[in-house]
Amino acid sequence: MRIILLGAPGSGKGTQGDMITTKYGFPRISTGDLLREEVVAGTPLGEIAKTAMERGELAKDELVIEMVDKRIQQDDCRDGYVLDGFPRNIPQAQKLEEIDRTREVVIEIFLEDAVVVKRLSARRICSSCGMIYNLLVKVPERMGVCDSCGGKLVQRDDDNPEVIQERLHVYHGQTEPLVEYYRRNGVFHRIDGDDTMQSVFEGICQVLDDALSETESQN
Repeated sequence: MRIILLGAPGSGKGTQGDMITTKYGFPRISTGDLLREEVVAGTPLGEIAKTAMERGELAKDELVIEMVDKRIQQDDCRDGYVLDGFPRNIPQAQKLEEIDRTREVVIEIFLEDAVVVKRLSARRICSSCGMIYNLLVKVPERMGVCDSCGGKLVQRDDDNPEVIQERLHVYHGQTEPLVEYYRRNGVFHRIDGDDTMQSVFEGICQVLDDALSETESQN
């Protein structure tokens, strides 16, 4: 089963994806993480991705699809996987269906734009281990220092308000049409993201449990 998490930047897709992985065992695949790995490695793709992310833009479809295709061919994705940040538009969704015809469950974590800006402006990331904090809801014990490894907490270049607004503009223009696309396909579910982390996860689990039960009954 393929689980696709939709939602604006800052909606909590990464956190919820990790929780899905812990409970159900499906690996979370984040195109953002894949791109950042390329940036850290200093590859040609990483240089292109770095420029795009600093501007609040998206990497080209062909590059992202190539990375995702390679990742989902790995053994840990055999029984299912969670996609966080992909697909971003209808052409990507259609290409994904071509390369892997497994059953889809699409969940949108919905947030208003004002909440997104507030959340992302408060996000901090450990420069050493990658642990994510939020000065609104997940505050480190020592300001600016990671609880896990003692590394320095930093704000990503694309988490300042101006870039966030551009990212939201891109999201609404390119990704929101996916909602109607998946709704027509009968696989779309919307969860209110402006709630506690656990409440959002409980809503997601209800959707996934129903889908798994239906799959088992068909087999």
